[in-house]
Amino acid sequence: MADLNAADQAAEKLGPGGALAPETDPDGYQKRMARRKEVQQQRVGERNLEKGLVLVFTGDGKGKTTAALGLVLRTLGHGERVAVVQFIKGGWQPGEAKALQIFGDDLHWHALGEGFTWETQDRERDRQLVQLAWDRSLTYLADASRKLVVLDEVNVALKLGYLDIEQVLAGLALRPALTHVALTGRGAPAALVERADLVTEMKLVRHPFREQGVKAQAGIEF
Repeated sequence: MADLNAADQAAEKLGPGGALAPETDPDGYQKRMARRKEVQQQRVGERNLEKGLVLVFTGDGKGKTTAALGLVLRTLGHGERVAVVQFIKGGWQPGEAKALQIFGDDLHWHALGEGFTWETQDRERDRQLVQLAWDRSLTYLADASRKLVVLDEVNVALKLGYLDIEQVLAGLALRPALTHVALTGRGAPAALVERADLVTEMKLVRHPFREQGVKAQAGIEF
């Protein structure tokens, strides 16, 4: 991680405010927050680079696809076009796909898997479908009209050996300068983590399926 610059260090020292600030009098608190605002404006002003980002959502906890689809909705809300390619998944139509149909051609959604490995029970068929999904992904990664490309569960395809990390890294290099790509799934390989601009690891703390026997429910899991 890059070293903190002077403004970052000042922001860290001043803190976020609220009950964490040491001042007990309103005037002292106001002065601290006024200084904090100045520092924040300086930090924002120093960071003016714009680029297409590689974002990885991984880990054992729930929320990886949900995080990526939040970006989908946000991007569509700004009038930009998006593509979603789902690896592995495909045995059902998720609620997000139904809800986002209102965006028409601004969103292309492809669920090109046939389910989990214990459902398909056909390793070669799974491999073929993953390669089909990857070929489709390449067309979007090279398409400057798509502001965001989501490769959902691609990390699982990598983990299962259905896709090579070299393929994925080469595909990421095809992107136009301002195209973002989000890659989800457990077990993101080290080479992908190293390439990414943003990596978030979801940590499993509790899960109702394991601990309470609660089934997958509409609106929560799909």
